Amino acid sequence: MAATIKDIAQKTGLGLATISSYLNGGNVREKNRVKIEEAIRELHFEINETARGLKTNTTRTIGVVIPELNSVFCAKVIGRIEDTLRKHGYALMICDCRTDKVREREAVEFLMRKRVDGLINMPVDGKGRHLEKFRRTGKPVVLIDREINGLGCDSVCADNREAMKEAVKLLVENGHRGIGMVAGTQDVLTAQERLMGYEEACSENGIPLRESYIYSGDCTIESGVLGLETLVRNNPEMTAVVVGNYNMSVGVMIGMNELGLSVPEELSVIGFDNLQFARACRPRLTILDQPTGEIADHAARIMLERLEKTDCAGNAQPYKVRLKTALIPGSSVKKL
Repeated sequence: MAATIKDIAQKTGLGLATISSYLNGGNVREKNRVKIEEAIRELHFEINETARGLKTNTTRTIGVVIPELNSVFCAKVIGRIEDTLRKHGYALMICDCRTDKVREREAVEFLMRKRVDGLINMPVDGKGRHLEKFRRTGKPVVLIDREINGLGCDSVCADNREAMKEAVKLLVENGHRGIGMVAGTQDVLTAQERLMGYEEACSENGIPLRESYIYSGDCTIESGVLGLETLVRNNPEMTAVVVGNYNMSVGVMIGMNELGLSVPEELSVIGFDNLQFARACRPRLTILDQPTGEIADHAARIMLERLEKTDCAGNAQPYKVRLKTALIPGSSVKKL
């Protein structure tokens, strides 16, 4: 006969309330936690998650929808969020929408049917239409890396405008004025903010904005290659380029190799994200590095806080967390 919570109580001498708190992810004293876990092992106790979910109307799972599962940024952030939520008794159910708005909507609907307790999303649909049904459930939604204006969801992002302004400022300080940008898709707020930062920095430093100096891609490696080739072909006088995301930074460096251009002698480059990739480049790439650990920690903290409340969707003021990036110097910027 399967062991019950009463058997654990008898084995440990603890009250049912304490054991129930532990089984539901609550905080218990360390010595009581040890007793309970020893009893669970000895009695071969198994939690009936289905029955508990029906009783509490919770599943102890959090849905995650991201654009690309193989993204280094996504992997780092989601991995750290999972570590935190697991300590509080939650598991993640992760869906990769392949940067497709239809797949993204279908993923959210799938997670709704699985009755997840909350949703973490790096949105592809910049208007947030895929989240409308889920938000009506009253369950928390936390956006990472990308905010959706007017949606009223919690969000945790880097300060994208200031990041790109800092990159352009470094180039200007090194004598560059012909500065191009390989930007991300402009239906995503993050990419819009990074382009705005570039444009503001040019304006503040007296550099005329030229349409031919801006290439808007789709945040893929391939668009980074094409973006660099296009900028170089159309602007032979250009001396530097800044890049709007990690995948396109990889593409730009591939494009430099394929065009036979040397960094920084013929073209200075400032990339975005992934310190390990920057270190692997020769010469070492100067990059804007997002605080992935902080983004993950804030997102997990907000989700846990919202899960403890019942009015998180309708009445609580949304969190808008903006975190500073770090400009990590390398050897890819030439002083003119």
